[in-house]
Amino acid sequence: MPVVVGVDSSTQSTKVEVRDLDSGELVSSGRAAHPSTGTAPVSETNPNDWINAFDHAYAQAGSPDAAAISVAGQQHGLVTLDAQNKIVRDAKLWNDTESSPDAQWCVDQRDAAWWAEHVGSVPVASFTVAKLSWLKRVEPKNWAQVARICLPHDFLSWYLRGGGSNEITTDRGDASGTGYWSAKTGQYDHEVLQIIDSTRDWSKMLPRVAAPLEATGTWKDAVIGCGTGDNMAGALGIGLLPGDIAISLGTSGTVYAVSATPTSDRSAAVAGFADATGSFLPLVCTLNATKVFDSFANILNCDLKQFGELAMASTTGANELVLLPYLDGERTPNLPNARAMVVGLNSNHSRNDVARAAIEGVVCGLLDGLAAITNCGVDTSGRIFLLGGGSQSSAVCQIVADLTGKEVSVLNEPEIVALGAARQAAATLTGKWPSWSASSRVAAQPIATNPQRTAARERFADARMRNYGV
Repeated sequence: MPVVVGVDSSTQSTKVEVRDLDSGELVSSGRAAHPSTGTAPVSETNPNDWINAFDHAYAQAGSPDAAAISVAGQQHGLVTLDAQNKIVRDAKLWNDTESSPDAQWCVDQRDAAWWAEHVGSVPVASFTVAKLSWLKRVEPKNWAQVARICLPHDFLSWYLRGGGSNEITTDRGDASGTGYWSAKTGQYDHEVLQIIDSTRDWSKMLPRVAAPLEATGTWKDAVIGCGTGDNMAGALGIGLLPGDIAISLGTSGTVYAVSATPTSDRSAAVAGFADATGSFLPLVCTLNATKVFDSFANILNCDLKQFGELAMASTTGANELVLLPYLDGERTPNLPNARAMVVGLNSNHSRNDVARAAIEGVVCGLLDGLAAITNCGVDTSGRIFLLGGGSQSSAVCQIVADLTGKEVSVLNEPEIVALGAARQAAATLTGKWPSWSASSRVAAQPIATNPQRTAARERFADARMRNYGV
């Protein structure tokens, strides 16, 4: 029975899934945690920690003889290697916001419209291009040592190929999140790179962008797929179709949809990403999702199950209480120095309203992102899939249904990114995408009225505008 391996190297852990090539049935799995990445605004890790976590997770999965393997990884992280292929410094991760001034500096060198046209996205602190600028500005000695740069999934795939002087490759999906590769042209934008450092020969520093089903090497006789970013792998795992919407609530929140054409958004809300198949994946990301639920459950002195029960005991709109959930700054809207704010609290509000407002604040932020994707001309009329840890909460599912007016489905697979990577591994081996993907079930139907959902969304938008000006 041939098997394929899908790897998800996320911010907090590495997951490995072993699946039957023909049926997609899960054969075994493993998981290993990563060390802490630091405290906001700093989020960094030694890339070798990802290797150690993969080795442990793969061993836990039984160290199978696989026919193919693909790695999906957290987007945007900056990995730097010197001329001897040694790590120059710890990798700056997507949720590190020290590069916020550099993101603004990048925009100031041209303007938002120029960036949107060139690379499909306007730089924010999360993007790799801002981290490159930060490294050159803040750590010039380290910058002088850098000979090669890559992303987290690129680094792990390179390790599988033996590391050293072997070629480093990436894919179009993950490359599109750097801020210096264009989904529209399918090329690195050297004008962007010259803004960062005009003295460098960038052609020698950047990974080659492999084709979607290209085999990039072998590992233990297994064919290595090109890998991709975690959001792109999530879309593969779902089997996302045009019109469908994926809303993921993990540490961060994301909303994305498949598009046949590239997008650009000069407002910086929508990142014009590519996907892992040859299409496009416009996406909005927020920094504050399930950690908001964790924080407010702690404030209310309850566990997450009780937190959801409190929220459901309130009503849509939380009796006009609003939470702007920017605990540690925010990416969308671009408010890196913001903090959370409770708006409209009075003596009649209860714990139930506070819990409901916390969930609604996170969901409203993501639905504003969905509206921005729709405004880019993308069809978002299809199914809604809720992913991530937040999807395990019936309260969160119900509130998403209530605030969208549509039924919400959840997946029957807990590790959707690893599943997507396994699908890519299978497709790399066979030359075609497998028929298997995640199954799903309906988790919630809307019960709120149109006036209720409209009022809740409008109060959130009004509070954000009055307090943050966006």
